[in-house]
Parts: sequence; structure tokens; C-alpha cells
Amino acid sequence: MTGALPSTAPGRSGGPLAGLLVADFSRILAGPYATMLLADLGADVVKVEGPGGDDTRTWQPPVRDGVATYYLGVNRNKRSMALDLKDPGDAALAQELARRADVVVENFKPGGLARFGLGYDTVARTNPGVVYASISGFGSGAGGAALPGYDLIVQAISGFMSLTGDTDGEPYRAGVALFDVMAGLHATIGVLSALNHRHATGEGQHIEVNLLSSALSGLVNQTSAFVAGGVVPFRMGNSHPSLFPYEPLPCADGDLIVTAGNDGQFRRLVEVLGVPELADDPRFGRNEDRTANRDELRPLLVDRLRTRPKLDWFRDIIAAGVPCGPINTIDQGVAFAQEVGLDPVVTVGEGAAAVPSIRNPITFSATAPQYRLPPPRLDQHGQELRRWLAEGTPDG
Repeated sequence: MTGALPSTAPGRSGGPLAGLLVADFSRILAGPYATMLLADLGADVVKVEGPGGDDTRTWQPPVRDGVATYYLGVNRNKRSMALDLKDPGDAALAQELARRADVVVENFKPGGLARFGLGYDTVARTNPGVVYASISGFGSGAGGAALPGYDLIVQAISGFMSLTGDTDGEPYRAGVALFDVMAGLHATIGVLSALNHRHATGEGQHIEVNLLSSALSGLVNQTSAFVAGGVVPFRMGNSHPSLFPYEPLPCADGDLIVTAGNDGQFRRLVEVLGVPELADDPRFGRNEDRTANRDELRPLLVDRLRTRPKLDWFRDIIAAGVPCGPINTIDQGVAFAQEVGLDPVVTVGEGAAAVPSIRNPITFSATAPQYRLPPPRLDQHGQELRRWLAEGTPDG
């Protein structure tokens, strides 16, 4: 491709995807999360926004320096260009960007970009090697194309909410847009796979990802219980349908998540708790027995755990090689990641424009993610990008 911005352009750096140009016509979460991951790995991402900007710019509070932290969380390492696709001149610039791009990412309603000359078939005629990723709520088929694709709707329709909450209580949503994030990850996997195919064959292709399919795939054992076993799962609060213990258990000063994923871990757990005989009890020796007899086992474990504070138990149970952990707030979770050496926070940009951000979760031995550009202001790079698209000689 000839589309990549030149090495003299501000913010360009190395990385495994250096030299790739991504035209990002997505907004809100699933698409922007995917393109941010690509940008972290070195791709040049041009974020095309409507005149009003990405919706998440206004999703506040909370804010940092007047900008919604929601927007800041998924838009680093990008350049912003505001285009009104209903304007023929702006549409022509968008078409030229798509012609030069290695990757196009969009999450309009299926077919929504076609009326601006930006659908896959049109783009591929002038850019046959393009990897074009479309993210929707329910796919491009006749039954799903017109349905709105918000994460909360998919949490409800997929069955996820039927699994979340107290057994006798109301269904609950997750505390984050779980399937938007998951669809963004699936889109990223699809893009990277298609780029590898293009490297081998020279052929581009159209990738489609939808939130409902991502949700059903991401529900893993729960959807498998139905399609493979004919069992419809139900809400169990914080309990696990196939493991015990695998839930919060009360200590002297609050709950501790205690898990025993196999029989060996359970034996080590009860040794730490001072009741080693439970591992030899025929009701509890095997996982399937513990799961079937959880109502008898739970009070025996709780009797021991209630004798000490949760962090004391946490220290001793972890030392025995049994997974467990306190239920933290977000700030405590970030602090814990710091304590164990994960360095979760990076600063993107310099001076007054610097923005703290959560580190890309992938560690490479040779091509580390890089944090070159803070999330852009609306149309921050519009002038230089318009010049580049119009003349082919950007002002670096």
C-alpha cells in the first residue's frame, strides 16, 4: 500500500504494525478500542469524526480538563479529522483516505457508509488489498441489520443478564460495556488475520463482527451448556455452576474470593484453614462432590474464615498456592497491579496535554507498544491531513 503517513509526521514510531494506515470511521467503544490497540502497536490511525465529534466526547462525568474520560480511555495514538460526509468535498477526502488505507474500520449500521461511496465494494474497487472491518450489533443479515447495536441491549438479548445477579433477584448488567470490548478484540484479531492473508496472497477482504456473536462466543461454558448439553443456565449470584468453592466467602471483616479449581487446590486450602479432614470426606474430596454438596461444605469453610481478617487469610492462602483475592475498588485494583509489578498506568503526551492511560495489556520481547499521541482534540490534525489527502505531500 502507498497510504502510510511518512516517517517525518509527528507521532510516528516503530512497532510491529509500523507503516500501516488505518482509516477509522468508528465511534463510541467497540471500533475505537480496536483501532487504539492497532495504534499502540505502531499503526497510523486517522480518526474520522463527524462535525459534532465522537459521541463519547460528551459522555460525562467524569472528566479530565473538561474532556470525558470515557473518550480518553480508547482514543490515544490517533489523529482526528472532522468531516461532514454529506458534503461532497469532505466525502471525497474520506474516499481518498479509504483508497490509501491498509485497514478501514467502521461501525455504522450495516450499509450505512455505502451512500457516501465508502462501502466495502466501492472502496475495494480502487483499493483491492484493503482489509475492511465492519462492526455491528446483530450482523448484516435481513433480520439484524436494522437493529440498534448498544452493548446493554446485547447483554439483555444474549442471555448474559439472565446469569448476572442474585438467584432470587433481578437480572443485572455488567459494570462495563463488556461485549463492546469483546467485539473490539474480535475485530482486532480479524484485522490481523486478514493482514497476514494479504501478506501471503495480496488479497484484501471484508471482515464482519457483531456484538451478539461476540457475546455468545464470550459466554463460553454457559452457551456450551445449552448447545452441547441442553441445559439452560440460570442466575447463581456469585456462585459457579461447576466449581466449589469459587465465590466470595465471609471473613472477620469482609468477603474474600476463594477458589479451588481442582482437588489439589482444595486439599491445600483446607490445610491452611486448619480442617484438613475435609479433603478426605467423601462428600467433598472430588470437585463434582463439592459442587453437589456445596450447601453442606460452605458453612464449614465460613466457620474457619470468620476467625481472621480477609487480608490475613489472603496472605496465607496465596502462599499455599490456592487462588484467592479481596474484592477491590477500581483504585485498589490499579494499586494492586502496581504492587505486583505490572506498571498499569502510562502517561501519553507531554506537559499540559499529557493524559494518564491504562497500559496496553500485551507485552512483547522486541516490539513494545508505544504511546505517542494523547487522545486528539476534535479535528486537531484536520489541516495537515486535508493537505496530505489533497496533495499527497503532508506537512510533517
